[in-house]
Amino acid sequence: MSKNLFLFLGFFLLVLIPGFAQNITVTGRVNGTGGPQPGVTVLQQGTTNGTSTDGEGRYRIEVPGTATLVFSAVGSASQQIPVNGRTTIDVRLTDAATDLNEVVVTGSRATEGRSNILTTSPVDVISAREIKAFAQTDVAQIMTYVAPSFQSSRQAISDGTDHVDPASLRGLGPDQVLVLVNGKRRHSSALVNINGTVGRGSVGTDLNVIPNASIKRIEVLRDGAAAQYGSDAIAGVINIQLKDDTTGIQATSTVGETYEGDGRLYQADANVGIGLAGRGYVDLSGQFSNRGYTNRSGVDTAPLIYLGGNSGNFPGSADTEDKRRALKAEDDLLVAQNGFDRRNLRLGQSESRNIGGFLNAGYKLLPAIGLEAYVTAGATHRTGKAAGFYRLPNQVTQIDLNLYPNGFLPFINTRIDDQSVIAGLRATVGGFDVDLSNTFGRNEIRFDISNTLNASLIGYTPTTFYAGTIAFRQNTTNLNFTRHFTDVAALSTLNVAFGGEYRNDNYQIGAGDPGSYIYGGRRVNVTPTSTGTPAAAGAQVFPGYQPSDEVDRSRNNIAGYIDLESDLTEKLLVGIAGRAERYSDFGSNVSGKVSARYSILEQLAVRGTVGNGFRAPSLQQRYFTNTSTQFVQGNAQQVLTVNNDNPIVRNSFTQNGTGQQGFGIPALKQEKSVNYSLGVTARALESFTLTVDAYQIDIDDRIVLSSQFSRTNPTVAAILGDLPVSQVQFFANAVDTRTRGVDIVANERLPLGAGRLGLTVAANFNKTEVQRVRSSSTIDNDQTPGAINLQNTLFDRQQRGRLETAQPRSKVNLTANYSIGIFGVELRTVRFGAVEYKDARLGSPTGDTFLYSSIDQTFRAKWVTDLTVSVQLIKEIGLTVGANNLFDVYPDKYKINPRNNANNFSVDPLLNYNSSLDNTNRGRTIYNPNQFGYNGGFYFARLSVTLPTTK
Repeated sequence: MSKNLFLFLGFFLLVLIPGFAQNITVTGRVNGTGGPQPGVTVLQQGTTNGTSTDGEGRYRIEVPGTATLVFSAVGSASQQIPVNGRTTIDVRLTDAATDLNEVVVTGSRATEGRSNILTTSPVDVISAREIKAFAQTDVAQIMTYVAPSFQSSRQAISDGTDHVDPASLRGLGPDQVLVLVNGKRRHSSALVNINGTVGRGSVGTDLNVIPNASIKRIEVLRDGAAAQYGSDAIAGVINIQLKDDTTGIQATSTVGETYEGDGRLYQADANVGIGLAGRGYVDLSGQFSNRGYTNRSGVDTAPLIYLGGNSGNFPGSADTEDKRRALKAEDDLLVAQNGFDRRNLRLGQSESRNIGGFLNAGYKLLPAIGLEAYVTAGATHRTGKAAGFYRLPNQVTQIDLNLYPNGFLPFINTRIDDQSVIAGLRATVGGFDVDLSNTFGRNEIRFDISNTLNASLIGYTPTTFYAGTIAFRQNTTNLNFTRHFTDVAALSTLNVAFGGEYRNDNYQIGAGDPGSYIYGGRRVNVTPTSTGTPAAAGAQVFPGYQPSDEVDRSRNNIAGYIDLESDLTEKLLVGIAGRAERYSDFGSNVSGKVSARYSILEQLAVRGTVGNGFRAPSLQQRYFTNTSTQFVQGNAQQVLTVNNDNPIVRNSFTQNGTGQQGFGIPALKQEKSVNYSLGVTARALESFTLTVDAYQIDIDDRIVLSSQFSRTNPTVAAILGDLPVSQVQFFANAVDTRTRGVDIVANERLPLGAGRLGLTVAANFNKTEVQRVRSSSTIDNDQTPGAINLQNTLFDRQQRGRLETAQPRSKVNLTANYSIGIFGVELRTVRFGAVEYKDARLGSPTGDTFLYSSIDQTFRAKWVTDLTVSVQLIKEIGLTVGANNLFDVYPDKYKINPRNNANNFSVDPLLNYNSSLDNTNRGRTIYNPNQFGYNGGFYFARLSVTLPTTK
């Protein structure tokens, strides 16, 4: 923290200490429907001062005599009981309708939490029990299968995106959902997704660095909340609440593998909770995970592996079918002699090894006056290994046959280090709850390339390279004031919250070894008559970051907010929030939100919100630059991603002009949104609840990564000049979008025989449409005819498809759980809606539309079913076995064009071999990953150990 912050902390202590009240000791017993209830959380309302009941349901806690105690437990309805000076309080908890009706704090700054069916905005709660119920072992995958509005799937052969899963809420981008930990802003990943995946051009938050064992619950606010929390909260907020109430030791060990025998998983999680004699708590959690790779690739359809050219196609000299058959027979003989495997890709999840831990602690510094300090700290180290595209021995500009006579499969190895610290003080003075905190976070990704080469080096090339490092750092200081008033004028209640925030962001790119990016001068003969073509520069699969790519940029932001919430009457709850921010790099923004909930009947209410929001352009989007090898329909391209401040992007183009010509793109500015939400909440009988919420989200000036501009356009050729790249892409505020949808959640919990049955139906239906494409003068003025016109390229139909149809437009979750005695069963089936792939091209320059439009494909909706059975062997040990994707369901396969066939010997230009007429990359890419991946079935076993301790 800065010197000024330390001075302010001192002032905070000196001024506020006189306002604290004296504590008393409260004891008692908590009973449930079956007698004394152990493990019940007992918290002083509005603080983190808490404890939990022992094996006989007893508790002891020190609180002010005017405090309110909150008693809560999974599966039970929470109770709030004022102390009123009493020293003994006994409580009886009743069964709750469902875990999803827990008290939530996200979406409101009120001092008292509300059940999620009593809030003005929809909030899902994912409990610790649900996190442990099935075999998904990281946060992103857990949420994908539990929360229908959330979607994340693992990608393959997409550089760093293989290791940091892009995730979205309500069909929007990974960078349009804000992630909080214990209510404090979480820093984003250093990675910007630049390859052809969902979330292309975005920067998300790496949820998988947080150990499952550390999580108490996850709250998902499905509503725009920029006016409450600031940038990024356009789609909603994910708040991960860490454990602060456990005692003893809880440990689990999970092993499993796919039905195919790969993707083997070994994972161990542990949590240690220690009560500090009523003055505080310490929760320490850790996780170790070792995950193997999976491979679901197909067989390479390249006609020739050794004797061909142009990625295995027939050379021009093979101009008859007989010549092609003879050449193919000769090549097949070489394949057999060398043991070459035509299944030469590795498509599936990357292999990963992760170790991490989190500390969450709070302590009353001065018990007599109640001053509390808290700290949350986490560190994660994750290594990963993912494959690129195979380099065939006939790809002479990308290979050295002396080193790799049979070609090679290069690997991208990542090391991801993530650290975070939240430290703060809480107090209550003058009736206000005051919270001063500082949050620091850093994410760093290092790239090392192995089993590769730099084909341009003469004489000797290393086979491993350090390709560089990217890093993002964020430091946020918050001061928040909250107070709950009763009987204010004509108002039943009034909650007042206000505060300020100062944030500093920093983004860095560090260059790799020179050998990872330089051109070494080697030239090769592509054909017997050629005079020599330059070999490809840099490390194959991932050329390193160059010194010209290096960046060290920072910005700061200052914000202030006010949030008012009032029960105007017993039936009407209204909230108003406003926030003003100023960024040092692009300017100011003001956001507001109005929300309300009205109880038509005691068991029936309507709720709604309207507000505007924003998302600031990330530093990664402003300053990321690199050159990468990307494959388009199987053809390697050297693609330059250039930052928005570069003259290539910012300068205008003048015919026959001098100096660096450019695309005339303005500086990045904030995305602006308007959110509307209207819903109904209902409760029936004793335990049935239903929420239905419709929404509309309009986003203007949405930041996207452009499509790839090719040298085939004369304007682009003039702009790129002598740069050794064939294509260029950049970030721009290019589109306006509208997203509409509805969320439905229904829950029931009821007795069945000697046990209890829980039922949940949850669904999300959404549709995103691009309303407008924004362009600039250079692009608008381009007169080039056909598909290579700049207007068609800025945001082509493939990019549009990634926003509109590349992720499921619907998802339905049906869950049932039944417990009886020591046994429990969990059954869940999730319907992932259809997704579509759209080709970038509307038609070839010659007007042959049919060939290109045939690449478009719709992948049908599929049901994926999970089943687990658990048994409590003894009091301390439980065993769970089960299967995810029980019926081994896969997405539809990519359709393959008949001409994409290794035994196609035709010499007719309209019938001959052509692998660009489908999306299988020479038959090797079989599945689209964007619904639920393509690992297939996975079976597992998990052993759980719980060892209570005496507080």
